[in-house]
Amino acid sequence: MVLPLALFIIPALCFSQDFGFGFGFDEDEGGSGSTLPFSFSFGGEVEAGLKLFIEDFKGGEKAEPFAPLDILSAKINFNIAGKSADVFLGLNLSYAAFAELWDGGPEPAQTPLIIDEAWVRGYLGPVNIEAGLIKLTWGRMFSPGPLDVVNPLDYTDLTKITDTKAMKIARPMVHVSWMLGDFSKLETLFIPNFQGHRFAQEGRWVPQEFSGMAASAGEGILDRALENYPPYAAFIQTMFPYVQAGFSGFSMELPDTSSLEYFQTGMRFTTTTGPADWGVQYFYGNYFRPSFSIGGVDSFLADLITGQPPYPYYLVSPYTGNSDLLDPKIEYSRYHQFGLDYAQVLAGFNLRAEIAAHITEDTAGDNGAVKNPFLAWALGFDRDILGVNVNIQCNESIRLLDDKVLKNPAMDCEGGADITSTRFFLQISKQFFRDRLECKVVSIFDVEDTDCYIIPSVSWTINDFRAEASAGIFAGNENGELGQYWENNFVKLGLKYSF
Repeated sequence: MVLPLALFIIPALCFSQDFGFGFGFDEDEGGSGSTLPFSFSFGGEVEAGLKLFIEDFKGGEKAEPFAPLDILSAKINFNIAGKSADVFLGLNLSYAAFAELWDGGPEPAQTPLIIDEAWVRGYLGPVNIEAGLIKLTWGRMFSPGPLDVVNPLDYTDLTKITDTKAMKIARPMVHVSWMLGDFSKLETLFIPNFQGHRFAQEGRWVPQEFSGMAASAGEGILDRALENYPPYAAFIQTMFPYVQAGFSGFSMELPDTSSLEYFQTGMRFTTTTGPADWGVQYFYGNYFRPSFSIGGVDSFLADLITGQPPYPYYLVSPYTGNSDLLDPKIEYSRYHQFGLDYAQVLAGFNLRAEIAAHITEDTAGDNGAVKNPFLAWALGFDRDILGVNVNIQCNESIRLLDDKVLKNPAMDCEGGADITSTRFFLQISKQFFRDRLECKVVSIFDVEDTDCYIIPSVSWTINDFRAEASAGIFAGNENGELGQYWENNFVKLGLKYSF
């Protein structure tokens, strides 16, 4: 549907009488100079970029063949604006977007990568109604905070992590906003299905939590076997590699979330009181990251032990268990969110804060397939200091009912994880030569994992052209969420034209 529409619109633009940012229909048949009640415009950007991964020069395991088509990409936006309605279509024309279509398209619940946004918006006095594939930001933080829960993010390429807008995945929704005076607004939305964060399923950006799922399951079941049957410890450790082979095929088969069973909805109110901007919101939806656990472990182990041949074991083949008794589950935990946000300029600092409580279905804390209820907060500020812009933000989540969580990662989706998850964002930037030259450093640091991701960059802008050079450095704990990509350190060169 998208490609035929684009192929129809683009030739129409080329044959228009007035090719440019807007198209005016200034003359009717009588030449009276009357105009139509709408305007048509388009814009976008074309980029040529080259990403060089350091490990590729060494021929490491993650080295990938060079893809020439990945050098060029473009974004094209079409907009029709009328007195009482707008129509918008934004397209991502990149190698990754087209490759998804060539591979058969996305899953039913997913938004195609080739569509950035596509919506219709109507203006009914103080009420705006929009419907379509929409990117929406809730909350006030510089980087995504706990209240920004409407759109999932695309983590298939972490070289783009500093561009939150580009990483957001548009979702089908109906969004209504109502202006209540000059400073207050009430919003509500409905999303008919669900899509989680998008992660790479193959290649250099596959997270360890997915690629190492079978190994993690095996280690968890082995630990449970040693805990339940210590007299059999020597035998269990000897034979368990054969047992693990029976369930080594565990794969990341995500649940189908395209039905109304996975609907999401929410409401948000924002206003200004004196010097402070603040808001409250409620959201009912699903956690963007999947939770993995295995049911039936104790039944599997009981069958495994009782089914062994009599001593001496080495004279016969040991029984490796009935893997059908294991019930691997991958779920997106459902929750209610209640949140507050605040922003104010104080002593020259632009302060921002958010806090939210998430109530999941596991209100007792003992359901290993579902995340426990948790609190989340974010605090940040930005300020210019001697011409240098400094932006700092801290995000943290705190798990509740932690004493009910099994420490075994195979039996509890939060087993082995820290009770808190704390991440700092730091951005420092300085502009020179009448803002044409910008030097910037972005750093992300995970406290519990003791790892980080540092992205220095320098860019030069002249009118509509922008040249940029950047790098990405992963460091710290090689098992951390960021440090696991230590082999993906890169240098990136790009030239962009905006129109």
